[in-house]
Amino acid sequence: MVYRHAIGSTTYVFDDLRDLLAKATPPRSGDRLAGIAADSAEQMVAARIALADVPLSQFLQETVIPYEDDEITRLILDTHDRSAFAAISSLTVGSFRDWLLSGTATSAVLKKLARGVTPEMAAAVSKLMRNQDLILAAKKCEVTSAFRNTIGLRGRMSVRLQPNHPFDDVKGITASILDGILLGSGDACIGINPASDDPAVIGGLLRLLDDIIARLQIPTQGCVLSHVTTTLGLIEQRVPVDLVFQSIAGTQAANRSFGIDLALLREAHQAGLSLRRGTVGNNVMYFETGQGSALSANAHHGVDQQTCEARAYAVARAFDPLLVNSVVGFIGPEYLYDGKEIIRAGLEDHFCGKLLGLPLGVDVCYTNHAEADQDDMDNLLTLLAAAGVSFIMGVPGADDVMLNYQSTSFHDALYVRDLFGLKRAPEFDDWLLRAGLADSEFRLAGNTGLLPDFALRLIA
Repeated sequence: MVYRHAIGSTTYVFDDLRDLLAKATPPRSGDRLAGIAADSAEQMVAARIALADVPLSQFLQETVIPYEDDEITRLILDTHDRSAFAAISSLTVGSFRDWLLSGTATSAVLKKLARGVTPEMAAAVSKLMRNQDLILAAKKCEVTSAFRNTIGLRGRMSVRLQPNHPFDDVKGITASILDGILLGSGDACIGINPASDDPAVIGGLLRLLDDIIARLQIPTQGCVLSHVTTTLGLIEQRVPVDLVFQSIAGTQAANRSFGIDLALLREAHQAGLSLRRGTVGNNVMYFETGQGSALSANAHHGVDQQTCEARAYAVARAFDPLLVNSVVGFIGPEYLYDGKEIIRAGLEDHFCGKLLGLPLGVDVCYTNHAEADQDDMDNLLTLLAAAGVSFIMGVPGADDVMLNYQSTSFHDALYVRDLFGLKRAPEFDDWLLRAGLADSEFRLAGNTGLLPDFALRLIA
């Protein structure tokens, strides 16, 4: 279907829904690189006005990637909950935005709606929203998940403790874990990005995490972010695996470039469930995404990178994950050029993920060759906390010495928790109190005589 809108004497024509979505997207370098961005601010405004008039039901009739060509499109349409969609079926994209910002769209209503919203609907409405709209609407969406603790409760924000080491050195990793735990991080998970893809090394790291968590009785979960096929092999060897990790994207072709498809993810999900290692829940999957991944694999089908990102959330949603992490600035300035684009993308991803019913966290990050700095990350972190982000990263000094990018530190988490009065996962907070690492108000104990004893128990 062709879409049109006239501004003055100029009529802008958009070939199809895919083109309309791309031209309505706020400026970003990835879409410019792909040659699908609006040519001018005027054309972008015309696209947004035309998009506002598109009925939400049109997204069930017109796909951005053909049904027969892409298993993600088939997943989206075949699993769409039409009964949930009925509540908004009469709305256009523009009136959907107004409804989301109204008092009618309560947390309870949005929870029931989630499976009725397709990724393309979420992406479309986000393109009509200012940053404040993305924050307000996301704040209403309360999404919880659980394994050994409960993530996503209102008034709480979790942290993935990320103790990476360039040589997978056990002592270095253990020191970073100690640093993070003493600063109250680690309730989302303790997750290591391995420098090696050797299953023996990865198995050793999994055993290290299992030993620390079991010996200290920490109500959290460990994860080594290896390829899903490696994890499956280790599960067969009875290596202790809590969470099954995989990077995912929003097109079948992009996922193929990662060496995965939906069938493999289903196998991994079932393998994770079969271990029965959770204590308060059985959400066993951890997914990471990022705007630009489909484009970087030349697998975007002419779809803008933000819509592709939202489609990745349909993949995640199919497997009831514990954590979904948008690594927003990690791919580089070719896709998100500067701090302004990274901030906008982070807020879009968080809103779309939460609207679709996912426990969405954000790695507030940038690469060293991007036009961004830590002040930009402070801004995004603060905005995401206001929006109710489920979790963020905790990296020693905010500088990942293995992946060579800048993220958020354990102290950044303390800042934003103090600013907004945010607590950790309840089970983790209770453990900090029992371990003598926090007081009755769940404030960290600081430099007391208890800490050296705890450190000795961790490294023994």
